[in-house]
Amino acid sequence: MHAPSSEGAEHLLQELPEVKVEGLLHDASNYTFLTRLGPHPPSGLRAVYKPARGESPLWDFEAGTLYQREVAAYELSKVLGWPNIPPTVVREKAPHGVGAMQLFIEADARHFLGESSSRSDTWIRVALFDVIANNADRKSGHCLFDATDKVWVIDHGLTFHVDQKLRTVIWDFSGEPLPGDLCGDVERTLVEVERGGLGKTMQGLVSQAEMRVLKRRLRAVLDPRWRFPEPSSAWSIPWPPV
Repeated sequence: MHAPSSEGAEHLLQELPEVKVEGLLHDASNYTFLTRLGPHPPSGLRAVYKPARGESPLWDFEAGTLYQREVAAYELSKVLGWPNIPPTVVREKAPHGVGAMQLFIEADARHFLGESSSRSDTWIRVALFDVIANNADRKSGHCLFDATDKVWVIDHGLTFHVDQKLRTVIWDFSGEPLPGDLCGDVERTLVEVERGGLGKTMQGLVSQAEMRVLKRRLRAVLDPRWRFPEPSSAWSIPWPPV
């Protein structure tokens, strides 16, 4: 089966009638299932399913919202144009209830820490996205390489908090300014959040307060004085890093 377009994948992830659970992904901190969607053509679409009821309680993120943040991160990436996040939707009808359904990426064993010296154009976009989305959990293993050598990034449940939460293994660009070729992408996204479709899309996924702070982060990045942040403590790097 040929890989569907992003729009086509979103439709299939929401509408294919059968969701068959193939197994539990044991390395995940929350209940995360590998599924296969069908039965109608194109059958055999594999997806990662994260139900709301399988989320572990956290002191700083509201229970039952992580799956929504996964979808919000994908929607943000679509407007920015980067980084590559697999198509992700809210799926209502699924074996364990409502949750995020994300296209499964068949990846090899590589991840960021083994590839950090190359692909700087890719990594700076991932790093900037994590600043904008306030990602509290960018592990190296969340950066996947598919069979065509394309980099995908996953696991965005801990995003969009109103407090500063940035935790990442990608600190390579600390102190550097916003690249000029990314300025237009950020400006366009700010307009889309304030007055366009992205603001409406995000309304049901993150809180109003989180939307206000997202706008603030977008404006901050566009300030000519802005620089990529530096780690403030050992807490700034997630554990385990992979």
